[in-house]
Amino acid sequence: MPTLAITNFNIVLSVLGGWISLFGLVSYLMKENFYLSEALISLLAGVAFSPAAANLIKPLEYTLGSEEDLNIVTLSFTRLVLGIQLVLAGVQLPSRYLKKQWRPLLWFLGPIMTAMWLSTALLIWGLVPGIRFLEALVVGSCVTPTDPVLSNVIVKGKFADHNVPKELQDVIIAESGANDGLGYPFLFLGLYLLEVGWGGGDGGVRGAMGQWFGETWGYTILLSVVYGAVVGWGANKLLHWAEERKFVDRESFLVFAISLALFIVGTCGMIGSDDVLACFIAGNAFTWDDWFRLETLDDSLQPTIDMLLNVSVFMWLGAVCPWHEFLVNDRVAPLHRLVILGILVLLFRRLPWVFAIHKFIPQIEEVRQAIFVGFFGPVGVSAIFYLYITLEFLKTMEPSEEVEHLGHVVKVVVWFLAICSIVVHGLSLPLGKLGFYLPRTLSRGISVTSDGGEFLPPIRNRVSTLVARRPRRNSGEELPATEPPSSDARRSISRIGGSVIPSQPVGGELDVKTIPAGSGGLAMGTDGSSSAVEIDLKSPSLPGRTIRFPDESPAIAGPISAPGPAGTHNADST
Repeated sequence: MPTLAITNFNIVLSVLGGWISLFGLVSYLMKENFYLSEALISLLAGVAFSPAAANLIKPLEYTLGSEEDLNIVTLSFTRLVLGIQLVLAGVQLPSRYLKKQWRPLLWFLGPIMTAMWLSTALLIWGLVPGIRFLEALVVGSCVTPTDPVLSNVIVKGKFADHNVPKELQDVIIAESGANDGLGYPFLFLGLYLLEVGWGGGDGGVRGAMGQWFGETWGYTILLSVVYGAVVGWGANKLLHWAEERKFVDRESFLVFAISLALFIVGTCGMIGSDDVLACFIAGNAFTWDDWFRLETLDDSLQPTIDMLLNVSVFMWLGAVCPWHEFLVNDRVAPLHRLVILGILVLLFRRLPWVFAIHKFIPQIEEVRQAIFVGFFGPVGVSAIFYLYITLEFLKTMEPSEEVEHLGHVVKVVVWFLAICSIVVHGLSLPLGKLGFYLPRTLSRGISVTSDGGEFLPPIRNRVSTLVARRPRRNSGEELPATEPPSSDARRSISRIGGSVIPSQPVGGELDVKTIPAGSGGLAMGTDGSSSAVEIDLKSPSLPGRTIRFPDESPAIAGPISAPGPAGTHNADST
């Protein structure tokens, strides 16, 4: 007899699968038109499905009511996501990138990261009552690294293709990947010194510093760098060997980087090294010769896995976030202090230091880019990862009121700052675009309405054939018809996710011909004659791409006429 089986497993699968499917239906619209990140949308979905709302995702029930086990699950989940993300980040970088660009990375990972740590600690020390500066250093170190997951919103998609130079994208990817693993020294310096101050540890401050240099820098950092480089280089040679002998199929070839990330996360976890940094180094060593990156450049498997992990982890974070502790936290700080702290951290944690040093970083060419890079230093999955690393370490100390208080403070403050960053950085691009376009749109609409004209031409008169203006010389003389049209009139095509497909067709032929004057073409000369250049893309299909979306339509000056007598659509003379 059929019976209902409303179990947690079935509910989670239904909610997760249904949400990913619904989001997928409007994902291009949300990400490429409205510039809303999947992280923010998935976080809000996790809140909606959490026990505080719909009660469809019940994290505590999955761990049988154990808060400690729930922390372990969250820590493991964030480790997995960061490991895969950082291998993919390393693979995205050009050949030998860390060797060629070590100077700008040194500025990011040295003075800028140190200033971020100290300034955040000072703000926490000043606004959270009842903690010492050493404790504030521990809390500040959790939110110092730039989150590589949230950084994707400014290095991928249509916004990045149109507004962020490729060299700047690469340095942002490299910095967010490297400083994630380098958060360990900042965190454990404060923890070791606190352990000595609370009566633990051996050898006093000298013993704590020896432990910091030996265990943190030696075993955790240097070993992970060497291990990641050896594993990444060895994996590259093995895959080369197998591919040359036709031993590996296409599916296994594409998934190799992801399986490499799983291997490194597992093995580094067993030996107790820095799996996050090892994954990034391994990804860059794996594509040191640029072979794997170029072979998978047009493949969609890695971005697909990336999207699934992003949606899943931010739904989980939205469900497990201690929202109630933001309102009732007498032992930490009232809500208004947390709000002020969040605003000040977003403004002064990173922006002043990047702006002060941007002249030493060649990828940042102007002040506007410095402000952009300084503001977009998000706090997200990596902060939650270091939060639970801190709680795991505090459990090894002797139980005391100070240890318990620090655990509560770091949990509330880090969670609140992460939520602030996800929301603010997730809304910055759409609000910025709205603030840029809205005044111009309103003024244009008012002027058009006052003139009694139409805002847009009728749909039946819109151009359906690719038509480009011929360039004009200063003297008004037309260029020969054999010269290529100006690039600003070409219509670019975007692949899903926003990266621009080159305008030249792959495997096709570009046919340029002149439309005679008097057939409704574009007015080009000063003598009143008109002509146009029609671009005919023969064999426009691109191999391996089944779905393409048009990019923003190029601006066409003047009204657009109906098809000419020859059956070719042209623009009226202006």
